[in-house]
Amino acid sequence: MATHNNKGTGPWLVLGLPIALGLAWVTQGTGVIENDLERNIYIPEELTMPLQVQAAYNGEQILFRYRWPASQPHVYHDMLRYEDGEWIRHGRSVPGPDPDGTYEDRVAMLVDDGSVPEFGRYGGYITVGNQMRYFTNSASPAEVQAHPHLGETLGESDVRKYMPATRSDQNDWRSVVDADVLEAQREAGYFLDLWHWRAGRSNAIGASDDQWIGEYRHGDAGSGPVTTNWDGDNNQPRWMLDPEQTGQRSLRWEDVTSGQVDFDSTYFLSEDNRTDFDPDHEWQNGDVIPRRMHREPTGSRGDIMVHEGPARWADGYWDVTLVRDMDTRSPLDDKAFREQGVYDIAIGIYRDATGSRWHYVSHPYTVGLGREADFQAMAFDGDSPDWSDSWFDMTLFYPGQVDWPLLISRAHAGAEDIAQGKPVRPRHSEKQLALYGVEMEFNDTITSRWLMTLIGGLIAMLGVTLALLPAFRPTRQGDRS
Repeated sequence: MATHNNKGTGPWLVLGLPIALGLAWVTQGTGVIENDLERNIYIPEELTMPLQVQAAYNGEQILFRYRWPASQPHVYHDMLRYEDGEWIRHGRSVPGPDPDGTYEDRVAMLVDDGSVPEFGRYGGYITVGNQMRYFTNSASPAEVQAHPHLGETLGESDVRKYMPATRSDQNDWRSVVDADVLEAQREAGYFLDLWHWRAGRSNAIGASDDQWIGEYRHGDAGSGPVTTNWDGDNNQPRWMLDPEQTGQRSLRWEDVTSGQVDFDSTYFLSEDNRTDFDPDHEWQNGDVIPRRMHREPTGSRGDIMVHEGPARWADGYWDVTLVRDMDTRSPLDDKAFREQGVYDIAIGIYRDATGSRWHYVSHPYTVGLGREADFQAMAFDGDSPDWSDSWFDMTLFYPGQVDWPLLISRAHAGAEDIAQGKPVRPRHSEKQLALYGVEMEFNDTITSRWLMTLIGGLIAMLGVTLALLPAFRPTRQGDRS
């Protein structure tokens, strides 16, 4: 009868296999995809959403109409609630939905006339630069404020959308090119026109905001449709509702957070319904005054309006129509539309009380004014089209934490396709891009757990190998009995 020397086998079986199993349990026994608000991570329940678009023009004006589903309208934005002697601010941008619902629905449309060919191929991705705000690795306010251009010249404290060529190093938001280069780029048309409709900060007075993207997201020349209602010296609002006009000095918190909106009631503060704030009034807990006051926009920034009055939400849908002169004669702010022109657009929708990067975005598409394109702008006579043409259907997707430096880097398998100028839409569906965006949110965690699983597997294999080695050793004559 032969016997084997198993000295050393026991410890490996006792210690190695449990360690391996423990690593496997840690790495695979819990989910990777989970919200982490402290790291600016919030994944929406729906990764895609539908949008319908139409366009029309009459030789002088161009109109874009947008229709999308929303379970309820969010028109309240940035509110001051009175509580125990203090005015508390509600409605700052946060990861995911605002818990009180005090964040407005929005449409944002980027437009180009062909001056930025990368935009026509890759859409809004090209504007998402290094360490953008609300990314997990976003640049700190102190860093941005100390930057000679973004902080000291522009007075900004975060990194927002910008064009790739405005940076000399795509991996460094700080590398803003010289001011004379920025000026030359803008004069050459290297910027994107931004139509920005807000349900809270502009819609109530039938206005939209008009902006442009260069080395930062800028407002057009002039003043926008809203200003801030806050007296910092006295920590109180500057204005309140005029009780002689509106029958009230403030709104009520329970009405603001109810999710119900009477569009014919007073739910906003404007130049036409305000009066100076009365600090001696007996304010009650739950009184609410908007922290934003509507005003008539001026200059180039006031070029875009809501067609035929403020937009309305009804029966589960927003239906928003914006109108602007085809040529605003502001070539440094806007892209002009002309007969026989083809234009690149990409659209973002904000709904469910979400802001900042928690939106849905589209692929880039072309709209034609009498020329072949993805969809046609309908020519009409008079002041208003009949909208008889069919809707153009888009699917929008959640983009996640995917920036332009990543897409053109070796870490992205499609970087070579981008280098060759191959457009994204024929190669990736909206669902694929959404899933890739979510994957990038958790890339570090996924990589870490994959390595842990690999290590656990190697330890298990080593333990089994060491345990079985004695069985394959040759027996000596003295070991026989």
